Amino acid sequence: MIPVLEIGGTHVTAALVDLRDGRVTSRTRKPLDADGAAEDILDVVRCCADGLSVPPGARWGVAVPGPFDYARGVALFRGVGKFDALYGMDVRAALLHGLRQRPGDIVFLNDAHAFLTGEWSTGTVRGHRRAVGITLGTGVGSAFLADGRICDNGPGVPPEGRMDLTEIDGRPLEDTVSRRAILARYGDPAADVHDIAGRARAGEERARRVLDGVFTGLGAVLGPRLLVFGATALVVGGSMARSWDLVAPALSAGLVTGGWTPDAPGADVESPSLGARHPRAMKPADSAGDAALVGAARAAGA
Repeated sequence: MIPVLEIGGTHVTAALVDLRDGRVTSRTRKPLDADGAAEDILDVVRCCADGLSVPPGARWGVAVPGPFDYARGVALFRGVGKFDALYGMDVRAALLHGLRQRPGDIVFLNDAHAFLTGEWSTGTVRGHRRAVGITLGTGVGSAFLADGRICDNGPGVPPEGRMDLTEIDGRPLEDTVSRRAILARYGDPAADVHDIAGRARAGEERARRVLDGVFTGLGAVLGPRLLVFGATALVVGGSMARSWDLVAPALSAGLVTGGWTPDAPGADVESPSLGARHPRAMKPADSAGDAALVGAARAAGA
C-alpha cells in the first residue's frame, strides 16, 4: 500500500493505494485555501496526510500542479492564481520533517501527469497507445502519453507538455480557460463556476454563452495538437469536468474545428507521425476520481 497526496487548488486528498489493482482506501479529504498563507496551506496538507495510518519510513507519492520543481520539491507558483504564498518554499522538507510518521522519501509529480497515468493504467483510456489528459480546475493541466510514458516534447506536444504555455488569439490560454477567466467573463462577483454551470442548465443564455466560448476555444487549440500527436483518446478531469453535460458539447465542437473529431461513427485518426489509423474517443475521467492518486502511487512505487 502506497501513501499518496493529491494537492489541488481547492482540496487536498490523502489516501493509500494498492498498486496491484489500483484500489484506493483510507481516503481523507480537506478543503484548501490556495490564496492562504504558506503555513496555513502546509498545515492543512500535513493534517490531511496525518489522517492516514502509515508506518514511518514510507515512500510517499505527491501529485501537485505546476509550476513546481518536482525533482527538488520546491514550489514555483507565481502569478498563476493559486499558492503564491508558497513560492520558493521547500515543500519536500516541510513534509519530510512535518508529518507525524516521518516519510523515508517523497516523490513529487505533476498532477496532470499523475491523472493521465492513472487513467491509462486502470481507468478510462486503458489500452490506448497515445492519449492526452486535460484537467480543468483553477487552471488547465495537461499531459501527453505514448506507450505508458509521459511526453514533454515531440510532434503535437506543447512546450514542456503544458497547454497552459500555449495561446488563444495571442493571449495565454488561461486568460480564456481558467476559473478566474470564467468568473471575469460572467461578471457576477457572487457567483462561482458551479453557480454559472447551474444557471446554464436552468436556461440562462449568458451563462451558457460564457461556458460554450471557453470550452470551444480550448477544443480549437487542442484539436490540431491531438491530430499531430496521433492521440486516440482524450480524457478530461478536474472539478469542471463534473459538469460534463456542459463541457462535452462545446469542447467537442472546438476539437472538430481543430481537425480532431471524437466519437464519430467510423471516424479514424491518421497520425502524420505514426502513419497508423485508430478510432478516436473523448471521455470524462473515471467517476471515482482516483486517477491522480493511482498515478502518484505508481510514481512512488517505481
